[in-house]
Amino acid sequence: MKSAVETLSPTRVKLNVEVPFEELKPSIDEAYKTIATQVQVPGFRKGKVPQQLIDQRVGRGYVIETAINDGLNGFYQSAVQETGIRPLSRPEVEITEVPDPAKKDGQLTFTVELDIRPEIELPDYKGLEVTVEPVEASDEDVEKAMDELRGRFGTLVSVDRPSKDGDFLTIDLTASVDGEEVDSAQDLSYQIGSGTMLEGMDEAVTGLSTDEDATFATKLAGGEHAGADAQVKVVVKAVKERELPAVDDEFAQLASEFDTAEELRADLAKQASESKIMDQGVEARDKVLDKLVELVAVPVPESVVEEQLEQHFNGENAHSAGEDHDTEEHRAEVRTNTERAFQNEVILDAVAEKEEVGVSQAELIDYIVSTAGQYGMEPNQFAQMLDSSGQVPMIVGEVRRRKALAKVLEYATVTDTNGATIDLTEFVRPAGDEDETMNVDDVETEQDVAEDIEATEADSTQTEATEPETAESTETEAPIEEPETAESSEEPVVAEAPKKKKAAPKKKASAE
Repeated sequence: MKSAVETLSPTRVKLNVEVPFEELKPSIDEAYKTIATQVQVPGFRKGKVPQQLIDQRVGRGYVIETAINDGLNGFYQSAVQETGIRPLSRPEVEITEVPDPAKKDGQLTFTVELDIRPEIELPDYKGLEVTVEPVEASDEDVEKAMDELRGRFGTLVSVDRPSKDGDFLTIDLTASVDGEEVDSAQDLSYQIGSGTMLEGMDEAVTGLSTDEDATFATKLAGGEHAGADAQVKVVVKAVKERELPAVDDEFAQLASEFDTAEELRADLAKQASESKIMDQGVEARDKVLDKLVELVAVPVPESVVEEQLEQHFNGENAHSAGEDHDTEEHRAEVRTNTERAFQNEVILDAVAEKEEVGVSQAELIDYIVSTAGQYGMEPNQFAQMLDSSGQVPMIVGEVRRRKALAKVLEYATVTDTNGATIDLTEFVRPAGDEDETMNVDDVETEQDVAEDIEATEADSTQTEATEPETAESTETEAPIEEPETAESSEEPVVAEAPKKKKAAPKKKASAE
């Protein structure tokens, strides 16, 4: 088989493929076997009909058509592998020549047009210079961390006064649209200022005492009335404030592994300082990526953008996003985000290949465990979903790109606005970076990954079991408020099976 690539644009090519008769013949022989099981000829059992009789009954042209239909996708895949292109869009196939049914020779020729991942030339990314804001943990940062720790051991106490910011309320909610009740919820826990329920809630409940109520206008975000203007009545059934324990040695022993409050405070100061360094690292990482994108021209196929727009605005979740979802401004935003995500992916994949970046099993597990919570799923459940949908290699690619960016940051020169050099060694090379790495083809089965996740969760559960239970109750969200889930504009682009323009006579040839 011969295949040649004709470049139509930096992101689109035409494959010209020639399949000689001897390579098509196995598909023709297989077509005879298939047709032999489908036709009935007196005196012959199914599957045992000679080829000559099949030619008489259905025609050799139909046999060749069947062979092309069944073998086209395989020939296309072989051409992709032979030419080394990386498909992004559904191929459009046009068959230009088929063997003459009256002869025992000839060839199959076809062309394929498709979008591909563009090839780029990486610039010298070692030594990129970026400037970040200076950071230093303040006493206020330490006090904030201490208050957060105290909050975990605080107690909720009912108070007889008007509610204020930070108070915890027990409330009932009733939503009405055009004067008709459409939803309700009772005994919900809500902290004023958290913003976890309906828009306008904080303003409505602030200043209310126990057994008082208020009505406010808002838009519903969930259910069959999502996006509708509604009147919501809120009844305050209890007002509680959180009492925090005093910071003393007894508290230090209760809340940490330290014996004294002084040791606890010193550790919180250290953690605050490390957190500031992480903030600097994130800022430096983002700026390094911005510089990379500026240095490399990455053309984006229109099919990639159109696919994302279709998914975002016409996908299964689009109907619940509200009437203001599909606007010119929003489409422009999705287009920009998609183009930037594609450029990031192409550049970082190229860096990963050049730096021979791999992904360790531990890194894959850590990523799955941390990402599962963003989707409200258990890690094992999330891993099973990834495996069943064939997305584990995609996750490996995402982790690999993150490591590639960390590598570029490792080479970069980072200073703050005061001129001080910033050491981000701990940020770009965390502990465990020396683990054995793997490629996409080395990914373990979902069962193996699940076993590793289970072991990780067991260790985490054992650690958490030693920590005292927080006095703060978990907030329950009202059924009438289901916040919109943000759709990612960084979905991977998966190549699809060929789509034909022109087929052979009688029956259209297609590739699965």
